[in-house]
Amino acid sequence: MLKRSVIENILTAALEQGADFGEIYIEQTEKNTISMVNSKVETALSGKDKGVGIRLFYANQAIYVYTNDLEEKNLIQTAKTAALAMKGNGKENVLDFTNPSKTNYNPIQKMPETISKKEKITLMKSTSEAAFSYSSLISQTRLGYQDIVQEVLIANTRGVWAEDKRVRTRMTVESIASSQTEKQSGYFGPGASMGFELFDKIDMQAVAKDASRMAVTMLKADLCPSKKMSVVIENGFGGVIFHEACGHGLEATAVARNASVFAGKLGQKIASGIVTAIDDGTIKNAWGSANIDDEGTPTRKNLLIENGILKSYLIDTLNGQKMGMASTGSARRESYRYAPTSRMTNTYIAPGTTKPEDIIADTEYGLYAKHMGGGSVDPATGVFNFAVLEGYMIRNGKIAEPVRGATLIGKGNEILMRIDKVGTNLKSAQGMCGSISGAVPTNVGQPMIRVSEITVGGRG
Repeated sequence: MLKRSVIENILTAALEQGADFGEIYIEQTEKNTISMVNSKVETALSGKDKGVGIRLFYANQAIYVYTNDLEEKNLIQTAKTAALAMKGNGKENVLDFTNPSKTNYNPIQKMPETISKKEKITLMKSTSEAAFSYSSLISQTRLGYQDIVQEVLIANTRGVWAEDKRVRTRMTVESIASSQTEKQSGYFGPGASMGFELFDKIDMQAVAKDASRMAVTMLKADLCPSKKMSVVIENGFGGVIFHEACGHGLEATAVARNASVFAGKLGQKIASGIVTAIDDGTIKNAWGSANIDDEGTPTRKNLLIENGILKSYLIDTLNGQKMGMASTGSARRESYRYAPTSRMTNTYIAPGTTKPEDIIADTEYGLYAKHMGGGSVDPATGVFNFAVLEGYMIRNGKIAEPVRGATLIGKGNEILMRIDKVGTNLKSAQGMCGSISGAVPTNVGQPMIRVSEITVGGRG
């Protein structure tokens, strides 16, 4: 990291043309990745990356530059070049830095660098073998391992001086089942803001067998019918529906531009009265947690929707200025190569009061979406389209035959109003979320929910 005197010189240079605000983001990241196909290592890569991002505000406009040349002379020149892009009348120059007190939400027990590559590969091989052992129909396995140690320092001309060390570990497992005419896959990717102790808490062989079970089940499944029907969405990765169809629409990135269906609706009812939704960057060791956001603001628990009423957006500093609202500790970026903007961390629908088995029993006919896949959404309209990785028909209040090829189609704001059951079994799953500030780790979660009616696309 850079000396304080160097940081002060860089920020002073950045303000030469009258910027209202100057910020420096310093990052050093070490990453290890291993990929494996059919129990054989395909790639094993390790790398270090470091760089600096400099951001200036002129009223509600921003200039952002970055470099991986950390020589003081270059950094000062980079700041001066950025300053020349726009002239202002700013007089802000607070270099009396404060180091805000913070809680460590992510204690680490086994740092990744203390674990040999051999041990990591041995775990992956046993995981792959477990996937194959489930059924002779499993034709291929694909595994990925990753650990990341990221150290950041953020300082700005409003007196912020904040540092954080972030450690994340993850393993993904994909099993592919094949017949003479068809292939289907099952996938899981558990991860956490932990070191290698993650695998003391998660049985990867059980995860692998579950991925194989999903693939084999879908290989034998009939095609899903296409019609409007009730849909019961299971917990865990089912939360991707809320994340995509609603969560992105609550980010100030979209709201400040009035490019969200939820813009201007604070205090209004936007969901069923049984829906409460939260984004919480402080959950202990959760995949999306951090002690500070990427502007140096402490992360926090943000109540987004309470009993159907919109209570808050997710806000970063720049978009907060445009909206006349304070940051919610939600500014995130993939690396120093990106300017930060408002993003989700660990987002979930809070548990309700209905037992999962009662939700199924109360559904005469519909689709049970046990595991969700990827999809797309337009935050401006809320229109989404999501694949169902593992689905079953519900008939007479019971889970019946498996079906494949299902997609859920609708508008986020309409689906929120149609949630008529919320279960008690909250669970989260891990993913990477892409936006204008790059790909960041996010948790998605929910208990089982039922949507009274949704368009199900299928080929049956």
